[in-house]
Amino acid sequence: MTANIIDGTAIAAGLKAEIKHAVAKRLQDGKRAPGLAVILVGNDAASAVYVNKKRQSCEEVGFLSRSFDLPADTTQEALNDLVATLNNDPEIDGILVQLPLPSHLDDKAVINAIRPDKDVDGFHPYNMGRLVQRIPLLRPCTPKGIMRLIESTQVPLHGLEAVIVGASNIVGRPMTLELLLAGCTVTTCHRFTKHLQQHVARADLLVVAVGKAEFIPGDWIKPGAIVIDVGINRCDDGKLRGDVEFGPALERAAWITPVPGGVGPLTVATLLENTLIAAQDLHP
Repeated sequence: MTANIIDGTAIAAGLKAEIKHAVAKRLQDGKRAPGLAVILVGNDAASAVYVNKKRQSCEEVGFLSRSFDLPADTTQEALNDLVATLNNDPEIDGILVQLPLPSHLDDKAVINAIRPDKDVDGFHPYNMGRLVQRIPLLRPCTPKGIMRLIESTQVPLHGLEAVIVGASNIVGRPMTLELLLAGCTVTTCHRFTKHLQQHVARADLLVVAVGKAEFIPGDWIKPGAIVIDVGINRCDDGKLRGDVEFGPALERAAWITPVPGGVGPLTVATLLENTLIAAQDLHP
């Protein structure tokens, strides 16, 4: 068996085309373009790359894009003041604060300061709470994008044994909620989990998000499984690798995401989708 590749780049391009069409329709109807404000604090190179991709994607689909690049010594008060200003800006539908922040800043306080209807990352307790209660509104981007990748396989999800490796607030925990909502039986593994191999080996659907290159050996994968690799790790040889050992996993899985070109493009496209939803449904 050789797995089918889930082409995140192509799926994201299709979603962005839909968003671009919706923006053009809004403009035809005399409505304003959706607006996204992106805040970057400090000089983290990886964060700068991600932010540039998000800004470029905004321009591709016709969004109003506002950029705020703040120095690394920005105070909590100054950052909160900027968020407050954007909260009250009628041209801005979404506010994104790129994480991680410099260590002297409280990321939870910043997330809580964003108005829930402009929280297009989906991290505010209000939006996470709605997902818990099975009435999602603005859903966390990476898990929501992963659901679109999984749905592209057309494999029925009800009753599948789903295993998530990694329990972060950004991916693992909301991913658990998304898969419960989809009707899977879900196990979430974390740093205290015992017998990790046994959990992975029974997964019909495996999502791995730990940020460690090839952390899951490919021969752990259950034959015929769907494998979603969220990790993207720059290795000593300069190559990018995921959290799953790709070669052996490719020979066992039925479906697998590549790294790069899998989850990453959908995260950015879903951010745009959330911003469009905020413009259309929350700020009509």
